[in-house]
Amino acid sequence: MEDSDKAKLKAFGDRVRELRLQMTPPLSQEKLALVSGLARSYLGDIERGNRNIAILNIHRLAEALKIEPARLLEPPTQKSGE
Repeated sequence: MEDSDKAKLKAFGDRVRELRLQMTPPLSQEKLALVSGLARSYLGDIERGNRNIAILNIHRLAEALKIEPARLLEPPTQKSGE
């Protein structure tokens, strides 16, 4: 996998984490996994940039986060580790 692809997956994962933590109250990975129907380990891999997520799973995450799917594709507002 090319470095630019890895960077895109990492940015997407950072955005998922950011939106998950912005919820009121913030959602744990476990809670988001439960609500979205995705495995917690799969969600963790997404947030670390280790998974290339399918379109249907983007929609599942968006529904669980109560946002439009396109919001998941916006760049994170903070860099990882901030």
